[in-house]
Amino acid sequence: MSFRDLNVVIIETGRTSVRAALGLHDLLKPPSAVSRVGLRRNASGEHLNRSQQPIPPGEKSSKRIIGDLSCVSSLPQHSEPNASVNDYLVGAALDEAIDAGHDVSISWPFADGDVRDWTQAEAIWKYILFNQLQRRRVQNESPVILSIFSGLARTTYERICQIFFERFNSAGLAIIERPVAQMYAANNLSGVVVDIDEEKTDITPIYDGTTLHYPRTTIPIGIRDCQNYLAHLLRSNQSVVSAFSPPGNPMDPESLHLTLLDLVKQLCVEGHVKVPSDGETALVEDDGVTDIAAIVMAGKEKAVIESGMKKKASAKASAAEQARAREIEALDLLTVQFREHSLTVGKERHRLCEPLFDPKLLNGVRGIAPLPNASPLLSLQEAVAIAVGQVDVYLRQSLWGGLFVTGNLTKYVKGGNFLSGNH
Repeated sequence: MSFRDLNVVIIETGRTSVRAALGLHDLLKPPSAVSRVGLRRNASGEHLNRSQQPIPPGEKSSKRIIGDLSCVSSLPQHSEPNASVNDYLVGAALDEAIDAGHDVSISWPFADGDVRDWTQAEAIWKYILFNQLQRRRVQNESPVILSIFSGLARTTYERICQIFFERFNSAGLAIIERPVAQMYAANNLSGVVVDIDEEKTDITPIYDGTTLHYPRTTIPIGIRDCQNYLAHLLRSNQSVVSAFSPPGNPMDPESLHLTLLDLVKQLCVEGHVKVPSDGETALVEDDGVTDIAAIVMAGKEKAVIESGMKKKASAKASAAEQARAREIEALDLLTVQFREHSLTVGKERHRLCEPLFDPKLLNGVRGIAPLPNASPLLSLQEAVAIAVGQVDVYLRQSLWGGLFVTGNLTKYVKGGNFLSGNH
């Protein structure tokens, strides 16, 4: 039996999320998990094991600083040396504990672009393999392709191999640098991978399938900053603000910001945000033939159904209703249900990505923590230009020909023309 015919497990490990697929031709939505773990705590603040007994304290290792401080995340990390893999809550169990109001300390073992805690990393990979993908450790015939960060130490690779072979009983293991795998997914071998995550944006040049490590860079701007910025902009929408904070019963500024932030997250998850450009992105007009497979693969089935329903509704509408529909379309108004309110938002929702290109917009925005150093932030286009500028001249044309934007932000924002046009 060839390697291609086996049930190959593909695990993509990112800073704040882990995705997996079973089989090289898996077309279904792959399972995923937020790459965080939790330990329950008692009233005294002691961490508890799975038997609800306090974990005996151990000698904690000092926190590693990985290269540039821009790579170090502010997401929490609580290392418990004597905790076992099974003591940690992962995935649905962690979500349920948080929703139930339990006292849980959260840790993000991959947030620095490296492995902060090996026991926590093992707990996440174990959850993906044996819970989400239903593999069996006793008879694990699935080789694993692990996509992980660039620039890791040789000892890190050795520890990963030890975990997958000795702890997971994997039939085989291949480790590929995540930016290279992302570039392969775009059917290209050379280019620049821009990976936009929750807190950080990693920029990695790739040439001929090989990572160029020396020009790699990270800027401390991510999805969280963009969402806080959009929540800040929504404060100027009086209809939205008055729904949450009426003049007779005003809400305190911090609570209002958190409420608007939840609204922004809902707009992102429901796909109501797109990249602003000179030309509006629209669905291709129906020519009478519908490629169902292409629509499903692109994840556009909801948009196609809604477009068809709008066409049918507009055909039956009166002249006044059609005029109102054209006005709403021109203003790009959107009415959404949020909690118990029906809210109307406009084109400002498409300004989500502006801080990536102009970090000065984040000055004074609530929820944005100041950086420890006073040096100005690089914009995304400046960071990409600097990264490519450090490469030999004869390689630059190939890199500019394969600019690839990926990461969690691309799940929410329609269109992919991030670094072109006026930007």
